[in-house]
Amino acid sequence: MLADALDLLICPHCGADWDAEASSARALVCAEGHRYDASRHGYVNLLTGRPSRSTPDTADMVAARDAFLGAGHYAPIAAALADACAALPADAAVLDAGAGTGYYLAAVLDRLAGGGPRRARAIALDLSPQALRRAARLERVAALVWDLWKPLPVAAGTVDAVLDVFAPRNLPEFARITRPGGLLVAVTPLPQHLAELRAQLPLLDVPEGKAEALELAAAGDYEPLSRAQLTFPLVLTPASAADLAQMGPAGHHTGRTELERLAGDEELAATAAVELSVLRRR
Repeated sequence: MLADALDLLICPHCGADWDAEASSARALVCAEGHRYDASRHGYVNLLTGRPSRSTPDTADMVAARDAFLGAGHYAPIAAALADACAALPADAAVLDAGAGTGYYLAAVLDRLAGGGPRRARAIALDLSPQALRRAARLERVAALVWDLWKPLPVAAGTVDAVLDVFAPRNLPEFARITRPGGLLVAVTPLPQHLAELRAQLPLLDVPEGKAEALELAAAGDYEPLSRAQLTFPLVLTPASAADLAQMGPAGHHTGRTELERLAGDEELAATAAVELSVLRRR
């Protein structure tokens, strides 16, 4: 909900704080009078002008992602993220950069709830309004359309943890908004991630050393706490395999009919292989 995040956010136009009396569950109004209305789905589009680098996921791509994640194929990743955040304060402020549908963020918030009243709150940032329709349904989450390559509409030193799962990493901005001692929890693919499927489906190759490159790039602001590899088998129906391809970059240029043709008629076996890096703000 917007009201839960007012003290975490700043106006993207002028950098002012939000006017608590003028703002509501349906609108953000800053101290200088700039107003941003929530959509009927609950998210707020703070972005003005053209995105700097990325293209938002389409409705079809988001539907494929929702189906794939909802089937539990990446549940071990969500569980590992929740474990990495388990020691955060019960009232932590969490930002999910490239939140998509909020699947991973929901796992973290559920863990922080600990079976009691949920006090943790979160900001879900994504370029796709279609994805944020789903993220906005989560309790105590402010879902905001935003380009991660732009300065984030978040006040300095207010966030306890930044989550980044297969998403762009604006490390200077992550460092600016994270309090000292706060966490950056990132998931990056290993070279063998889904390697068995690349000859059949339009999936990107993964270079070596993505987690190491993250630690090196973040070294001025973060110290590494842990890095763990997570591998697990996948058995995918043709429909799930098509969902997997469509929810990634291939979804921007390859139609569903073609993806289903490439997926074939039989189950496909593959290995998910990722690294989960936990870094602490200096």
